[in-house]
Amino acid sequence: MSSSNNVLVLNCGSSSLKFAIINPENGDEFLSGLAECFNLPDARIKWKLDGSKNEASLGAGAAHSEAIKFIVNSIFPQKPELLDSIKSIGHRIVHGGEKYTQSVVIDDSVLKGIEEAAAFAPLHNPAHLIGIREAFAAFPHLKNKNVAVFDTAFHTTMPKEAYLYAIPNELYTKHGVRRYGAHGTSHYYVSRKAAKLLNKPVDQTNVITCHLGNGASITAVKNGKCVETSMGLTPLEGLVMGTRSGDIDPAIMFFLHDNLKMSVADINNLLNKKSGLLGLTGVSSDCRYVTDHYDTDENAKNALDVFVHRLVKYIGGYAMLLDGRLDAIIFTGGIGENAEEVRRMALQKLSILGFELDQERNLAARFGKGGTITKDGSAIAMVIPTNEELVIAQDAARLTA
Repeated sequence: MSSSNNVLVLNCGSSSLKFAIINPENGDEFLSGLAECFNLPDARIKWKLDGSKNEASLGAGAAHSEAIKFIVNSIFPQKPELLDSIKSIGHRIVHGGEKYTQSVVIDDSVLKGIEEAAAFAPLHNPAHLIGIREAFAAFPHLKNKNVAVFDTAFHTTMPKEAYLYAIPNELYTKHGVRRYGAHGTSHYYVSRKAAKLLNKPVDQTNVITCHLGNGASITAVKNGKCVETSMGLTPLEGLVMGTRSGDIDPAIMFFLHDNLKMSVADINNLLNKKSGLLGLTGVSSDCRYVTDHYDTDENAKNALDVFVHRLVKYIGGYAMLLDGRLDAIIFTGGIGENAEEVRRMALQKLSILGFELDQERNLAARFGKGGTITKDGSAIAMVIPTNEELVIAQDAARLTA
């Protein structure tokens, strides 16, 4: 090992788990992987170790616990010195409520806080708690070296006009009902990377960052700080997502309840797990299905058109919040980094803001490659592969040094 101060990063999503062992100083990855398709028949894990790619089945219906056990019992024995090199564990946490505005070392009170905020991130925080508790069990010698890195932290700079809902104020003051945002670690990373690529100081950089994946959100960053973001009290608000509806008329819920006699639990399940691209296509939550069938399946066409329409509305609105200067639009996340069709369709609709797509650059900036995708002299749009894991590793190392 070139470092004995590495960090194990666990990023437990609602249906997947990304993991890595990272040197926080230089970003070197000694192990990286993804366990996915949780709770499905084809639950599997993929990992890269010493340049070699591997894949295994986790067994039908497997989820976070099985994935972490596989990492410990099947991957680490292939290179025992990996375990010795880990000095801390960093956990991505979607929601910290108002309580957590920065990363913290995990103790019982933090576990309780994450649990309390689960009401705001019902698909994610419970998964994070499983990951933390499995990490405690698998690495007892590192129990006091687990760090929570909150997705909501970057958004705590939003002004009140951005985060307050127009509902009775006591719902905010007594119960914390407000807009919090998510994907903050990703928005933070790509906005900082954009400042470097634009050769501008962070505190003089105005960008709109689009994290587009199975979960999707967009953030307006003015002078390096978040001033608006699309996700709200929970990660359900905002853009169209893989299985989440994003913005809808709230009265739809009353209609479903009163006219279709759906229970509150069923409505919650419908909006979080059966809507978005899955709901519009009736077939798949995967953007690749939508782009592959755009010309042959009317539902797939509708799904992509709605996805892009919503994205363009947000970008246009957020451009007005940056005091007359938009330095760049940033695309990141699984869809943002790989779906050239989404970027092409969006930028064509944003020509009023001065964007001229360079399709050759757009096609080149995929599959792990970034770069500017607009023509020289045009307003700038770029693809920046996100690296939430590096941010998490750096915070974990800093707080447990």
